[in-house]
Amino acid sequence: MTLFVSCKQNENLKLTSLKTEAGWGYTISNNEKIIIKQTVIPVISDNKSFKTEEDALKVGNLVLQKLNDNASPTVTKKDLNTLAIKI
Repeated sequence: MTLFVSCKQNENLKLTSLKTEAGWGYTISNNEKIIIKQTVIPVISDNKSFKTEEDALKVGNLVLQKLNDNASPTVTKKDLNTLAIKI
């Protein structure tokens, strides 16, 4: 599930890794309120968690950068390939 929330002030965005039953995910919060909780790898057909905390944080940092740039936080398959995310 992807949740998009538009924020005027992104100075308080924070990325945190999240341990899941099957691996890793991440959350992005704004002023301590979670606005994105990603527990599975986006854009793939399977509901798989990230294999490593590092992979989750790589994608989380990309999404955080997109939010800071006022861009859509959508992640593409090309993004996953560029970041060398293990599926």
